[in-house]
Amino acid sequence: MTAPAMPLNVAVEACPPSGIRRYFDVERRMPGSISLGVGEPDFSTPEPIRNAVIASLQSGETSYTANSGLPELRDAICRMTASSIDVEYDPETECLVTVGVSEGLDLALRALLNAGDQVVVAEPCYVSYIPCIRFAGGVAVTVPTSASEGFRCDPERVLGAITPRTKAILVASPANPTGVTQSIDDLKAIVDIAEKYGLYIISDEIYARLRYEGVHSSAAQFNRERTILLNGFSKAYAMTGWRVAYACAPQRVLSLLARIHQYTMLCAPRVSQVAALEALRVGEPFVQAMLQEYDDRRRFVVQALHTAGLPCVTPTGAFYAFPDIRPTGLTSDRFCERLLDEQQLAVVPGSAFGSAGEGHIRCSYAASMQKLQTAMERLTQFVQPLIPREAIPQ
Repeated sequence: MTAPAMPLNVAVEACPPSGIRRYFDVERRMPGSISLGVGEPDFSTPEPIRNAVIASLQSGETSYTANSGLPELRDAICRMTASSIDVEYDPETECLVTVGVSEGLDLALRALLNAGDQVVVAEPCYVSYIPCIRFAGGVAVTVPTSASEGFRCDPERVLGAITPRTKAILVASPANPTGVTQSIDDLKAIVDIAEKYGLYIISDEIYARLRYEGVHSSAAQFNRERTILLNGFSKAYAMTGWRVAYACAPQRVLSLLARIHQYTMLCAPRVSQVAALEALRVGEPFVQAMLQEYDDRRRFVVQALHTAGLPCVTPTGAFYAFPDIRPTGLTSDRFCERLLDEQQLAVVPGSAFGSAGEGHIRCSYAASMQKLQTAMERLTQFVQPLIPREAIPQ
């Protein structure tokens, strides 16, 4: 007699599929459709970066690198970090090149958490945060944010979520899906909470360069010894497919991330590291040009949403708008299903980003202005019959 198979990992089995992935290939599957569902630049990686990789490959540079990454790349990352946020890291012992911020997040959580440890996370939040916490054996404790407060992560609510099992606070600024940046005062207050209770801050700063108002601030500026800083090249340099990022942290913490990375990933791909190094050398003019284009699109989309009758907190970073669709009377899932069926326009339901996202949708404006204009026309046609005329701004 054959025994039944042993059960699989319960944490993974309990995790639902990502609410974003279903929108990745909508345009391919549905001719004539438009997708604003994918958080990916619509630009190609700048040509000088691609050329540097071609030259590297032609010269035969195809081997492993050091586990922590190319020394010259780590040195460049640490110089850039010191210049941009005035926080210094030792490239030898406090910087690790990772396979995207996704790997950096996974490493940070596995290095910090013991079974049952809690991580405080503001919702709505990026879809990977809560599953990755659970995969690492932790428990996510969510703190809701709201459009009425500009999706601000209120330090008082963070404080109220702290328990004896709390190990870390996960902060994203600018945030996905809302595009909101946290104020210096709120960041400082959250760091103060971490200091008071002996906690760590995991700071996801992948959208740091895509900021339209003010100057980027990092939790590491207030306490580098308690902060694991995660950043990368995907968004600002249009390098999503290269899968290259980095983690910076004090040596005693970074050494644990590097140890897990050493046994599970070994090193990030050399070609991607070459691309990242060239991005830091020559990429700034391209970043500025893309940033200006995103800013123009941001203003257009937010205005179009308001005109259609969907209130929207103005995003100050990233490339997402997160409008309120409650005036239509539809749930976010139903709204997105009908919008796709009736107008061939794909957006992501806010519920994919946690319960605090219900009543909203995420629209990525990382698309051409022509495509955005058509998308906003379709969206307006869809919502107008659903919203009383007197509720639409004139």
